[in-house]
Amino acid sequence: MAKKTSNKTLPLPLYDELLKLDQDVFVSATAYDHPTYLTDNMVHTFRYYQEDALRFFHNSQTLDQFQYRHPNHVLFNMATGSGKTDLMAGLMLYLFHEHGYQNFLFVVNTNSVLNKTIDNLTNPQSDKYLFQQSIEIEGERIRIEKVSQYPRQPQENVIYLKLASIQSVFNDLFTQRENTMGLTDYSRHKVAVLGDEAHHYSASTKKEKEEEKSWERAIDLILAAHPDNRLLEFTATIDLDNKNVYAKYKDKIIYRYTLDRYISDRFSKNVKRIQSSNTDLDNMMNVVLLSEFRRRFALEYHGSQIKPVILFKSPKIVDSNEAEVKFKELIIQLSAEKVEDFIRFRSRISDDEQSETLSRAYQYYLANEDDLPQIVREMKRQFSPSRIINANDSDRGAGMLEKGQYEALNSLESPSNLYRVVFAVAKLTEGWDVLNLYDIVRISDTENAKGTKTSTMAEAQLIGRGARYNPFELEGEISYQRRFEDDGRDSLLLETLHYHTVNEPQYLKNLVAALNEMNLPTGEDKKNPLLEVKIKPSFKRTKLWKEGAIYYNEKVEVDDTYYDNLAKYGIDNQSDITLNWKFTAKEVTYRSNQVYEDYRDTHVVAVELDKRYFVKAMNRLTFYHFSNLKKYLPQLESREAFLGEQWLNISNRTLYAVVPAMFSRKDFKAEEKLEILEQYLMEVAKKIQTGYQKAIGTNKFIGYPIREYVADYRKRIPNYDTSSMRLLDKPDPQQVSRHIIKEDFFVYDSTIVNLTEKQLIDRIAERVSELKEEYEHVYLIRMDENMHRESVKSDALKLYQFGEKVRERRFEAFQPDFILLLENTDQYLQIFIEPKGINLLEKEQWKEDLLMYINSHQADLVFEDQVDGLAIKGLRFYTMNDGRSTMNQLSKMTLGKSFKSLSLEN
Repeated sequence: MAKKTSNKTLPLPLYDELLKLDQDVFVSATAYDHPTYLTDNMVHTFRYYQEDALRFFHNSQTLDQFQYRHPNHVLFNMATGSGKTDLMAGLMLYLFHEHGYQNFLFVVNTNSVLNKTIDNLTNPQSDKYLFQQSIEIEGERIRIEKVSQYPRQPQENVIYLKLASIQSVFNDLFTQRENTMGLTDYSRHKVAVLGDEAHHYSASTKKEKEEEKSWERAIDLILAAHPDNRLLEFTATIDLDNKNVYAKYKDKIIYRYTLDRYISDRFSKNVKRIQSSNTDLDNMMNVVLLSEFRRRFALEYHGSQIKPVILFKSPKIVDSNEAEVKFKELIIQLSAEKVEDFIRFRSRISDDEQSETLSRAYQYYLANEDDLPQIVREMKRQFSPSRIINANDSDRGAGMLEKGQYEALNSLESPSNLYRVVFAVAKLTEGWDVLNLYDIVRISDTENAKGTKTSTMAEAQLIGRGARYNPFELEGEISYQRRFEDDGRDSLLLETLHYHTVNEPQYLKNLVAALNEMNLPTGEDKKNPLLEVKIKPSFKRTKLWKEGAIYYNEKVEVDDTYYDNLAKYGIDNQSDITLNWKFTAKEVTYRSNQVYEDYRDTHVVAVELDKRYFVKAMNRLTFYHFSNLKKYLPQLESREAFLGEQWLNISNRTLYAVVPAMFSRKDFKAEEKLEILEQYLMEVAKKIQTGYQKAIGTNKFIGYPIREYVADYRKRIPNYDTSSMRLLDKPDPQQVSRHIIKEDFFVYDSTIVNLTEKQLIDRIAERVSELKEEYEHVYLIRMDENMHRESVKSDALKLYQFGEKVRERRFEAFQPDFILLLENTDQYLQIFIEPKGINLLEKEQWKEDLLMYINSHQADLVFEDQVDGLAIKGLRFYTMNDGRSTMNQLSKMTLGKSFKSLSLEN
């Protein structure tokens, strides 16, 4: 049977055009600077893909090529958990400020999502409110008002937000009642509609017929009610394989952030399946032991407080209620003796059938046998009836909303919320975004044990929703991305969602197929031993091993006392300031009616400012509020002091603007002076933020003895049997496996790498003989971070940015994956090499920039060791099939010419 074509390959004209424009460095109009009024007014920092989505939307509304088609109906196709509601909130502020929209309609098809979103967008008292408590744009306070009807005369600086189910909007449109909104209300002033879970609004499209009063029809009527009405739809799942859905949305999809990218970017938990032929009661015991072990492990090993939540999913309400009774009885009867007997019986299962994570839990309890009575008492308290929610009061048959328990279900991450267990039917309700869900247990379905395609797809969607990452605190830091090695102990316990399910072959086949269709990588949680990776004895006999070193640049810690003036932030506070004033396409002088469009003839004009302008501008820009300014300028005593000689030095400097030749100093209006000053202050703010560092890389490179820092290590191969990120029948370049390498040039006996990394090793292997014509010693070292996991020295082997001319200031360090060492009597050459997946090139460009910076600043490098002929260099990223000619760069760098057969390859 021919393989089904992935909908990733279908052309999407609008998205494809915007993507091409965004990647074209010659199109300056797409260099959209993410506005500060968004970053300052949102609780969360936008992730790179959310900024991309905002930029794509901005470009679609402003670039000349879209002027006549003016997309007023667009769809954002973004993975579950990727922050669509954050994006909606940002788009509301954008449309309000940039395009004058005050009326917004949020629609969704379930009350649970609706209630959650009301808290997200309109309730400042909610823990999940997405805006800052005070919304301020250009010095003006903005208020968001929840309404049931839009006012006839909107007030200035107010956003009116109606939040409703699509059913109620539909009923209002087609049932004339008092105090409801008909089409006239959507035609009086322009409205922006935010349609969440948009895959529900294409009923007639899917049925291939037009139902006059369908939900889809209701939304279409609202969109057509005013020429400037806009519809922004959001969904994680869109069936582009359906020809009618594809025909409707192919020109409307404006941005895509798919599940495989979301997982690859480490914004989700990993997902593992625990498959067994256990009874429901045995699975309940297992998940209780595992969940409590997670909590204790986080506290005892990392000092982190987490509260892992368990969801028991049943096919019917009667099954769910029966399961709850069984669970409560299990907890009541729980004792140390029963736990020990259960574990010892389960431990007899062969290693091939054992769950890696459950085995760790069993070992923990057996190792703490003396404390088991106390542990079980705590366990009974953690899973007492008062900490269980039965969420089977169904909302349209698919909800989790029970009267009086909505707040509890939507605040499960809160430290004051003690609930540990949820019983529910069907799937997780769309929009239920609990982050600390770690275990989902499938209660057996005796009537349909094999599962239908529909039911297993629902389960796959449930798993995808449950995989949101839990940003727990570790060593005083909160992270919103996975921090540990996949399949390692810490990752399995703190960064993995476990799905406990039956071991029925046909059911598992259907489930795996559904997971594959969703591009959701999962694997069975089985015993996965650590593999030994050892340094070859032949390398240990070499002089390089005994006496050689690898080099990384030094970092120096920076105390807050260092930051005592703006110069320490890389800001010139002595010279006068010259800015290009941002002109529109046409500018009118204020002394005549003449219009001039040609700005090639310009001159510089002083902008006359006094202290009042600076105070006003700083009041309008949230960054310059003293409480925020103090975060970045710890030595600053007051806002008044910021204007003095030590900092902004306004008394001794003049601000100049480049303006058209016909424009003179007296033509400036006060508001324009303020605009120019704000432009300058925003540039200063960015430099302050990027210049404030706790550690700074230097140009001094330190030699670390190879024999002390390159070591044997152990590592697991991630175990996944559903493969995302594969392109049709092509192999996955990120699929990890172990490879034995016998040739002496590679210092380890084997390596655990993905396909891109293996291909790099193979290509270098093919060139070793040519390299040895010039260099006596040629060695490639895989710098795996597992090599240093037990060593306090690991942070030393990192590269840090240094110098003042870097293109993008970054403070984190990184360890390139490979080091190629080349040595002869005259030279000792160390080359950093970093393979990279295509999808990560843009995100991690700063790493390549650092490697290239080293090459272009060789004269600036200082070495602690006096080694003759020592040089440190870096290659651009190596991508699959050497699409960026990295091997050619290596040959020129090492031999001064191309490798003999390189031209045939490329």
